[in-house]
Amino acid sequence: MTLALPRLVNFEEFVEWLPENSAVRYELHNRNIIEIVQPVGEHEEVKGFLTIEISFEIKRLGFPYSIPNQVIVRPPEKDSGYFPDVLVLNRANLVNETLWKKQSILSLGASIPLAIEVVSTNWRDDYYLKYADYEEMGIPEYWIVDYAALGGRSFIGNPKQPTISVCNLVDGEYQIFKFRDNERIVSQTFPDLNLTGNQIFGAGLV
Repeated sequence: MTLALPRLVNFEEFVEWLPENSAVRYELHNRNIIEIVQPVGEHEEVKGFLTIEISFEIKRLGFPYSIPNQVIVRPPEKDSGYFPDVLVLNRANLVNETLWKKQSILSLGASIPLAIEVVSTNWRDDYYLKYADYEEMGIPEYWIVDYAALGGRSFIGNPKQPTISVCNLVDGEYQIFKFRDNERIVSQTFPDLNLTGNQIFGAGLV
């Protein structure tokens, strides 16, 4: 779950407030500072697995991309700031990011070819809040990796089952494609990526 701290701040105040070298992670959701509860081991295994696999593909293709560890994604003109579980950074667009050099803040969808959220108990943030903001920002591709089938039935089926929702931006709106079991993930950013749902879901079990 997430715990809202009893304080309303704007984005600039949030960045100034963020504690350094803290074991606790925080995000800003519509002026509310949110404490992100420490994720379970399986969550981190899935996150680490995806980071390695996508990093390998970036290197193979020679793209000017990287996967940084601590980047704040700020939807323009909003008092929100997110730390995606996996963020693919397009270094070629950093010249257009005015807050990058001093604060590692991204506000342009063109700087983020792919954002991935690995679902925890705060699943509504990934399926509703971040979905809407990433779409509005123009992030071309957004994955919601629900390895533990925590999301609502309208998103992952009834009965619930582990699902990867790949959201591709088409004419300013996300089109959602769902992958499960041994279905190969289809990514518009990395079309040759050869991963199945079960490979990702089982990352924490090997």
